[in-house]
Amino acid sequence: MPSAPPPDWVLVRRRAVGERIRALRAQARLSQEKLAERAGMDRQAINRIEQGHASPLLDNLIRIADALDTPLRDLVG
Repeated sequence: MPSAPPPDWVLVRRRAVGERIRALRAQARLSQEKLAERAGMDRQAINRIEQGHASPLLDNLIRIADALDTPLRDLVG
């Protein structure tokens, strides 16, 4: 049985996390491809997270934070 979609407030927060990742990536002058390489992920996954289309696993957020050399809290703040 498929699970119910998340409530709107969760989607808003998910998009905000994606926007913070995108901003930090741009500040670091990294392409999605380069960030993905540094985080051990694929570019499509980074794109889905930045667009708010995917709910990233905590492990992936930790990898992204490390690749951006930023504290995890700055991604989810």
